[in-house]
Amino acid sequence: MRRWNGWGDEANSYPLKVNAKQFLQQRLGSAKSLVEASLSSVRTRVPESRLSQHPLITTDSETRVRHARGQSLPDWLAMRSGEIEVFPDAVAYPITSEDVRELFDYAELQDALLIPYGGGTSVAGHINPPASDKPVLTVDMGRMNQLLNLDEHSQIATFGAGVAGPDLEAQLRARGYTLGHFPQSFELSTLGGWVASRSSGQQSMRYGRIEQLFAGGRVETPQGSLEIPSFPASSAGLDIREMLLGSEGRMGILTEVKVRVTRLPEQEHFYVAFVPDWPSAEKLARKLVQNKTPLSMLRVSNAVETETHLTLAGHPHLVSLLTCYLNWRGCHNNKCMVTYGVTGSRQQCRSARRQTNRLLRRVGGVGTGKLLGKKWQHSRFRSPYLRETLWELGYVVDTLETATDWINVSPMVESIEQALQDEAGQYPLHVLTHLSHLYAQGSSIYTTYIFPMADSYENTLQRWQCLKSAGSEAVVRNRGTISHQHGVGVDHAPYLVKEKGVLGMSAIEQLCRHFDPQQRMNPGKLIDDAGRSME
Repeated sequence: MRRWNGWGDEANSYPLKVNAKQFLQQRLGSAKSLVEASLSSVRTRVPESRLSQHPLITTDSETRVRHARGQSLPDWLAMRSGEIEVFPDAVAYPITSEDVRELFDYAELQDALLIPYGGGTSVAGHINPPASDKPVLTVDMGRMNQLLNLDEHSQIATFGAGVAGPDLEAQLRARGYTLGHFPQSFELSTLGGWVASRSSGQQSMRYGRIEQLFAGGRVETPQGSLEIPSFPASSAGLDIREMLLGSEGRMGILTEVKVRVTRLPEQEHFYVAFVPDWPSAEKLARKLVQNKTPLSMLRVSNAVETETHLTLAGHPHLVSLLTCYLNWRGCHNNKCMVTYGVTGSRQQCRSARRQTNRLLRRVGGVGTGKLLGKKWQHSRFRSPYLRETLWELGYVVDTLETATDWINVSPMVESIEQALQDEAGQYPLHVLTHLSHLYAQGSSIYTTYIFPMADSYENTLQRWQCLKSAGSEAVVRNRGTISHQHGVGVDHAPYLVKEKGVLGMSAIEQLCRHFDPQQRMNPGKLIDDAGRSME
């Protein structure tokens, strides 16, 4: 059973051993979790639906609760406290594109707003219903989850847009293929959601981000159906695909998605190495991508994240032996962990390993083989469950992510972390950072921050708001994108104009209004619906 007020399946968890809990207490002090509301108590708060009955929709109170919020920290606080201010009036479950068209007609008759819903994994407020005089219909795409066609000559697969990551991969692997798109939210997030938010998977160095994988498909809009052909390339004007990528449900609902798939690789292995310090780690990462070393993934953790991950792994004796060995090899307290993957034929994997090891030696790096890499592979999608564990201990965890040019990467990391520490002020804050998606010209930057809960939900939310604002301001002030992989939604919208400019925001608004002149589609996300760019 999926948790109604947190991440994932109730049967799954991320337990911490005693030494890991002691580590957190040493850095953050003791903490106490807040009292949580029950699902039954929240259900009593759900108002009567303003929508009339329809065969495709349900107005059941529990269903509406489960579709009311996503996975952002404000969402968590709202669900845990039970203070959910707005619920969808109903939830629809279409099975075909024709069903979605019927829902558009229904919404027009009811004068209702429409919110596309994939896996409910948004961490930026994409799926939250707005407070409105108009009823809100959330459209859950989860039943549109089948492989509709696989063109093996062209290696293009067509799926229903609501297919979740594990189901997508299972259907492809049964035919000998993979999409290779593995975001951390892979367990729950959907193909349509990946396109709508411009998602990036952990092995994007081999397979590409979703914009490289998205080949075309079908979109239902308030103005009609839009078919996007799957050309390998075209110079015929603007790319309609690019108009849909990152549109966050403002222009319509993706119902069918064509993606570029790949034959399953002959081999795949993950490795962990360590380098003496952050400058060495950044240099190694830059050289690897600029030399076009054929890795499938590369993640570089700073010293604090390295220490944190080794401690939370829960094997103090083994970590102690590893630390002694690394000290002997020249990697001391400032050591940084480098996790990388090699995927492909035997020859490709051997070549990638040789090239990586050569550069590792040049920066004083030390390889540790496959053992730690296998542990990373085993737990690669479990990390979101750590949020639940920390919550129970009284700690709150959230993230900031951006991307910038290589010349700006280290200054950006320092600026974000310092801004967060300065804002925290009187209460303890644990901040750690890694580079997770790397390009020849620059890198993503992913910063995690953990802090103790305040004495109330309201005060905890205020702490987060101040930290989020400080970190986001540091990002845009230092020439970073406000989002590399999480999209805009509500949380990042105030900063978007600094990235796109007033003229750019106006163009985005006009495009959305062209497809949705009555502004029914997911209002309040990405752009300001009053007709003014957010400044």
